[in-house]
Amino acid sequence: MIGSSASLFVWVISALAVAGVITRPFGLPEWIFAVVGAAALAALGLLPLAEVWRGIASGTDVYLFLAGMMLLAEIARREGLFDYLAAFAARSARGSPRRLFGLVYLIGTLVTVFLSNDATAVVLTPAVAAVARAAEAKSPMPYLLVCAFVANAASFVLPISNPANLVVFGSDMPPLGDWLARFSLASILSIGATFLILRWTQRHDLVGTTRTDIAIPALSRGGRIAAAGIAIAALVLLGASAIGAELGWPTALAGTATLLAVMLAERSSPIAVVREVSWDTLLLVAGLFVIVRALELSGLERLLVGELEAFVASAPSLAAAATGALVAFGTNVTNNLPLGLISGAVVGGAEVPSKVVDAILVGIDIGPNLSVTGSLATILWLTALRREGLSFGAIRFLKLGLLVMPPALILALAAVIFQPW
Repeated sequence: MIGSSASLFVWVISALAVAGVITRPFGLPEWIFAVVGAAALAALGLLPLAEVWRGIASGTDVYLFLAGMMLLAEIARREGLFDYLAAFAARSARGSPRRLFGLVYLIGTLVTVFLSNDATAVVLTPAVAAVARAAEAKSPMPYLLVCAFVANAASFVLPISNPANLVVFGSDMPPLGDWLARFSLASILSIGATFLILRWTQRHDLVGTTRTDIAIPALSRGGRIAAAGIAIAALVLLGASAIGAELGWPTALAGTATLLAVMLAERSSPIAVVREVSWDTLLLVAGLFVIVRALELSGLERLLVGELEAFVASAPSLAAAATGALVAFGTNVTNNLPLGLISGAVVGGAEVPSKVVDAILVGIDIGPNLSVTGSLATILWLTALRREGLSFGAIRFLKLGLLVMPPALILALAAVIFQPW
């Protein structure tokens, strides 16, 4: 346990590190601030080295999950699978911008569900941008906004749909059947509400016609193997989830196996694919695990556990809704990954009803649709946008998020709170 005199320093350093992750001063990568914050805690003697390693080790399942998902996403991108899907959507729209919007939303939902929300933000965004331009849409932005919003709205359909799901539940991850019973209705409402409101807000740009002669690129042998690998990986992960097994190792093995299969089929080196994966994301997550470990030892976890249990005891009928809403808006101040880590530690140590935990998970996943700082996926989406020579300002996103996020949050919270089981 960290002494009370040192707790303030732990909180200040942790807050500065998280603020750096969110705001990226001087354009520096997010991982630098998380790692520097963790290193500062150790160097100043605020966190013993043994606890630093314990914090890092506690994220092993998450690192393996992220590594496997990033490999699968990069293979699919490199082999043109996302370009193929986006072009197929543009051709299938038959000149209708509204139909194209719906098809892109469907593809974004599927990518989020089976490859996680980060994949939607990072690898689907460039493909959608290219196809929107080729289709000569009035504006590419409605279709690109799909990639940002559906990445969070659909991120609790399955346990694998968002890395934050792993950190909230940790070793207490519900088996697949239990997960579906608890979150299926909430997911449907979240996805549906987000679609309807987002489409309504973009209606002025979804007019006219788009080109119908979009060339659908031929899917290479490697692309077909990548698609098969993703399908098999999804089945393996669903199986692992069904028996309550950890998802890290199955995901990492699925990604590695798919990479090797594609490379053997094409007789090429895997080095190029491995180099393109954003491995610094693992450094970011490891740094955050260390910071959260320091916060736990500083007494913050014990304080929050006590407050949560007291709130549940004093207002049991309001606890789930209020906690879920508080967490949802809080993600936009702290980012959902560090808040998810803290929330996971708190609910793991608290005696609270499962509906409160479910409401927290919903808030962690949907809340980031309010602002550009809410989740890593949205931050990555902005980066992908800049690479395409496009931008979408923070204030503009906030104005849109204020319309899109609250209805989806309210409906999803109502679903997890009032369902009879």
